[in-house]
Amino acid sequence: MKNKNLIISVVSSIIMLALGFFGGIQYQRNKLSKFSNNFPGNGMRNQMGQRSGGFNQVRGTVLSKDEKSLTVKLQDNSSKIILMTDSTQINKVDKGVLDDIKVGEEISVFGNTNSDGSVTANNVQVGLDIMPKAQ
Repeated sequence: MKNKNLIISVVSSIIMLALGFFGGIQYQRNKLSKFSNNFPGNGMRNQMGQRSGGFNQVRGTVLSKDEKSLTVKLQDNSSKIILMTDSTQINKVDKGVLDDIKVGEEISVFGNTNSDGSVTANNVQVGLDIMPKAQ
C-alpha cells in the first residue's frame, strides 16, 4: 500500500511539474509575441541581419541630429543617416519625442532602407538595451 501511494505521489508530482513547465513556455511565447508586435515590419531576417523587404535595424551612437534626421555612428565606425517622419515612434520608458534623443546617446532604429542607403525610421528605441550588440 505504501509503494502504491508513493508511486501515485511521484507520478502526480511529475505531471504537475510538466504542466507548470509547459504552461510557463506558453506564457513566455505569448509575452514575446505581444512585445514583438510593437515593432512594425517584424519579419524574417536575411543573412546580413536585415529584415526582409528592406526593413532594417540600425544600432549606434547619435553623431548629430536636426529636425528631420539623425546621423548614427555604427559599430564598424561607418555612419548611417536616419530620416525621421511625423509617424516615427520614439520610445524610451515612456513615449518620447525627437528632443529626447541626445548626441552621444546609444539608440536602436527600426525602419526601411531607402535606395540611397539611408533608413526611414519607423521606431527609435532610446535608453532601452533590448537588442544584443554585435560581437
